[in-house]
Amino acid sequence: MSENVIAPESAEAVEAVEAVEAAAARTYAIAADVNVRSGPGTSYGKVGRLSAGTRVTIQCQKPGENVTGPTGTSKLWDRIGSGRYVSDTYVRTGSDGYVAPRC
Repeated sequence: MSENVIAPESAEAVEAVEAVEAAAARTYAIAADVNVRSGPGTSYGKVGRLSAGTRVTIQCQKPGENVTGPTGTSKLWDRIGSGRYVSDTYVRTGSDGYVAPRC
């Protein structure tokens, strides 16, 4: 009787998959009420509003208009959905740099 044996994946491959899954599942709290924009700047149309404490998943980040918010000043914008951006200064990421892939 023959058994199908699947070779274990390398430790590096397993760690890489776990890192991607962890990043995809990570959510961040909104620091204060904020408008959601269609692009990375306040000149883009308003497409929604988030209340302080709401948790969001950052799909990717890109530079845009420089904004001062509750966590400081930054030109970094977080895409939280298709055509949905918020200034990173309104998201408690624990960092003033990139925490997600670049858009």
